[in-house]
Amino acid sequence: MLHNETLHYLDNAATTIVDEAVADAVRKAMVEHWANPSSLYGPGCESRRLLEKARAGVAKTLGASPEEVFFTGCGSESNNIAILGAALARKSWGKRVVVSGYEHPSVAMPMERLRQLGFDVVTINPDETGHLDLDAFVNAVDKNTILVSCMQVNNEIGTLVDVNRLAKRMKEKNPRTAVHVDGVQAWLRVPVKLEGIDSFTVSGHKIHAPKGVGALYLRRGYNIEPPYLGGGQERGHGGGQEKGVRPGTENLPYAVGMAKAALLGYKSMAERTARMAQLNQRLREGLAAMPGIVFNSPEDAVAEVVNVSTMCIKSETMLHFLETKNVYVSSGSACSKGAASHTLAAMGLEPLRADTALRISLCGNNTEADVDALLAGLTEGMQTLARIR
Repeated sequence: MLHNETLHYLDNAATTIVDEAVADAVRKAMVEHWANPSSLYGPGCESRRLLEKARAGVAKTLGASPEEVFFTGCGSESNNIAILGAALARKSWGKRVVVSGYEHPSVAMPMERLRQLGFDVVTINPDETGHLDLDAFVNAVDKNTILVSCMQVNNEIGTLVDVNRLAKRMKEKNPRTAVHVDGVQAWLRVPVKLEGIDSFTVSGHKIHAPKGVGALYLRRGYNIEPPYLGGGQERGHGGGQEKGVRPGTENLPYAVGMAKAALLGYKSMAERTARMAQLNQRLREGLAAMPGIVFNSPEDAVAEVVNVSTMCIKSETMLHFLETKNVYVSSGSACSKGAASHTLAAMGLEPLRADTALRISLCGNNTEADVDALLAGLTEGMQTLARIR
């Protein structure tokens, strides 16, 4: 796996460095399997065979059947398809949607679109520790609730939600309610079980595959109305690829790369989990020893994500200082482009915690040296940078 010893990259929740073996698989597919997977002649059929092999690889890591996995352009697109598709397919009998208050923008923004279309979107915010009240979720569901959406692992603070328990309780109260899970930050980091879940989103560039490829699990027999317009093939409206769920010629090389990364990650998951626990403990102990540091990630968050606030140095100022030390972290979701954290706001935390927050996110190729470089840089930064007055 790629690792530059002088670069201490600790922003893996934003994106990961592409694995060399994955890059090799992508290049080979580009050069040797150039034909369109929808073409009926020999080279096209061979491309189709490779595409289906990649689909089976991704499905294996999810515990799904290959026919339940659909390739997309990214996790954000998968979330859009799942949410809008579920709502459009069920609007004739219900208008209520229930969603957590700290979702990724690719969930939050489609929810806002549903509001504009007249749907009743109920938001359940986390408490100040970053945990969700599952009872509040269940209580918000009624006979007109068509969809519930909740991410399994929060991308900013690493909170883990028992989505299977949530799905079970939702289905007990209203069996018709669809359950969607954004699993982008959970996939290959924590065990994934799809019991009770109707749709589940994953992304390639979070697991050392290229940007520009994702996948969407749709339970066999589960119905959505794909939101794309245009042609009208099978159940979709924009083309026949991916059974009409996502039109456009499939990105075969990136699908192959995603499957390669997924299977590598699946095989190494137990080893990585143990390593992440060790790095997380080292990181948390070092941060806890610094005066003034406040943890925004709860103790039971996933090991890969630790969110803290310095309570004295603006996030952007500290990020640029750490960059001079070749240490790279973030202030929150990469999709927010530096805007104040909506996750910390949803938790009801004071603005100063959001203004001074840092998200540190680990992966399997991080080392103790990376953690130590961050701790040293953060210590120096808090001692030398101008404090908020």
